[in-house]
Parts: sequence; C-alpha cells; structure tokens
Amino acid sequence: MSYDLVPQLPRVTLARRLASLSLDAGLIWLVTIILFDSWLTRMTIFLLGWVAMRVFLVAKNQGQSLGRWAFDMRVLDTRFKRTPRLLELFKREALLGFATVLALEGLTGLTSRNAYVLILLLPLFFDWVIALVDLERHKQAFHDWVGGTIVVGTMRGYSLDIKISWLIDKIINYVRR
Repeated sequence: MSYDLVPQLPRVTLARRLASLSLDAGLIWLVTIILFDSWLTRMTIFLLGWVAMRVFLVAKNQGQSLGRWAFDMRVLDTRFKRTPRLLELFKREALLGFATVLALEGLTGLTSRNAYVLILLLPLFFDWVIALVDLERHKQAFHDWVGGTIVVGTMRGYSLDIKISWLIDKIINYVRR
C-alpha cells in the first residue's frame, strides 16, 4: 500500500500552537497569580488547573481546550486518529504543564537584578525546538511525541487568529488613509 494514498491531516503552524498555549496558560496563570502569593501554592494550583483544562476538558470536548477552540485546533491520537485517552493526554500535558509553569514563574520573577530566572524558560524552549527541527515526525514537539499525539486543524472553533489578522488589516488600512 502506498502512503501517498493516505489522506494527510491538516497540520497547524507552531505560531498558532504557541498562541493557543499562551491563551490557556495565561488564563490559568492570571487566576493563580491574583489569588495566591506563595510560589509553591501558585505552581500547585496552576498544575491542577492545567490538568483540569488541558486533560479533562479536552477529553470531554473532542480534543479541544479553550485555547485550541479559539484557534481552530484539536489533539488527536497518532495511532487511531481520535481524541486521545486520559493517559495519553496526562503524559502529554504533564510535561507541557510543568515546563509552562516554570517558564511563567521565570517571567513573573524577572527583574533587572535576577535575570538568571530566564533559565526557567529552557524546558519549554527545548520542547518547542524539537518541533522546529523534527522532519520525521511531522513537526511534533517533545510532549506530542511522549503522549503519542498530534495537533491538527479543525473547522470547529472561533477562528481567533483569522479575526485578529482581519482586525489588524482594517487598522492598517485606516491608518494609511
């Protein structure tokens, strides 16, 4: 059987994936940073919120979290091309959630005197660098590879990226007049 006959799933660009991650993480981080002072408490509550939003919500919502819904994406199991089971989602999101909370703690604690906290961005950076250089696995990030998942485009969503680009075009045209 030729693999050329197998239909390819619509892949999502890394910029859209990063925007989706930023939306999900930003919402959870905003709540935790407003309500909690201790960094350990913030990290714990963030990870619990992350699991709730990116594992349980995704399992019940056809592979979409709030950020993925806003940017027309969904997560699929690579073997069965369906919404992943809880175990695959948990493996995937445990890696991504831990790297994200470290990055957010690093960015929150950044001042002119302690730039060393930028080291906390490295786990998230390396996770995404793998997607940039991966040609064999179709641009899978490390957390996708561990969880056995892929992120594909879908027609079900809000299309926030398209609406933002439309708004920017309107603003640019208005300024040029």
